[in-house]
Amino acid sequence: MQTRNIRHLNLKELESFFHSKGEPGFRAVQVYDWLWKKSARSFDEMTNLSKKIREILKESFVLEGAIIDYSQESNDGTVKNAVRLIDGKKVECVLIPAGKRITACVSSQVGCSLDCRFCATAKLKRERNLTSDEIYDEVVFIQKQALEKFNTPLTNIVYMGMGEPLLNYANVLDSIEKITSPAGLNLSAKRITLSTAGIAKMIKKLGDDGVKFNLAVSLHAATDEKRDKIMPVNRAIPLKELKESLRYFYNKTHSQISFEYIVFNDFNDTPEDAYRLAEFCKQVPSKVNLIEYNPIGEGGYRQTAPDKLNIFLKFMKNKGIITNVRRSRGKDIDAACGQLANRVLQHQQ
Repeated sequence: MQTRNIRHLNLKELESFFHSKGEPGFRAVQVYDWLWKKSARSFDEMTNLSKKIREILKESFVLEGAIIDYSQESNDGTVKNAVRLIDGKKVECVLIPAGKRITACVSSQVGCSLDCRFCATAKLKRERNLTSDEIYDEVVFIQKQALEKFNTPLTNIVYMGMGEPLLNYANVLDSIEKITSPAGLNLSAKRITLSTAGIAKMIKKLGDDGVKFNLAVSLHAATDEKRDKIMPVNRAIPLKELKESLRYFYNKTHSQISFEYIVFNDFNDTPEDAYRLAEFCKQVPSKVNLIEYNPIGEGGYRQTAPDKLNIFLKFMKNKGIITNVRRSRGKDIDAACGQLANRVLQHQQ
């Protein structure tokens, strides 16, 4: 008989378990506190429970979670972690220090099914979704690293690692619920950003669910012709459909949307491209992050020239759109945007 992982039970299920054993329901609250607020990894750590209760738990459940397989530290202080999941599969998550901000970049899937042409993760293909507790573990690991290395707690979380978060909707939202809950890490939802390639149906669901966290869209081109070339998802969900979902989301949540735009040399970096992007941004209250392209070990795309980037940035600002250039961090260890799993790929070749 296979023993169930206790971390897969919610509070009500824990209460039912203790009642079935003739124990008071408050035992469930004690265990839940150990599992999530204190991130216990063994029943013996639960020292406010009697030995008898701990033995009952050991007989009935296992307590399993992800572990850090290894870490790499960049020259700029960025830390990339290879996280081994319960079944032995691996994902990567990153600690990104920037002044007073300490950001955790977490993964939501093993691999990815969207096949974006500029992203290393796409080369791995999707194997499975992460569970909510595995995503939670990534945040806990980086929270601990932030305190150890910088004596500063985690300030922000971005779902911008491996995978498409909206194709793992239930587990991603459950992980955010645990992260923001007073019974978990008690972090503000406004400090969390979910990034999507533009899954329109699920963007509308986010609106219906009234989420409080921030939404970012990986746009990278503002015409269907160009976006089709670099993001195959656009062929199934063209920009018109994406626009409609974003308007729906904003009308439901009144939350400003961020557009992520990697600026590729001689592809999407002209004043005409900037004009198209500015027009797209008029659909909803929004801001733009211009991102440096980070190489993934093969040709085809290059980072735009600094003068082109400056012209692009100036054009956007002249149109009254809040626009920032997001400088890449952790490039030397393949921890920058689009590079996650790059080292794994190199080792496989």
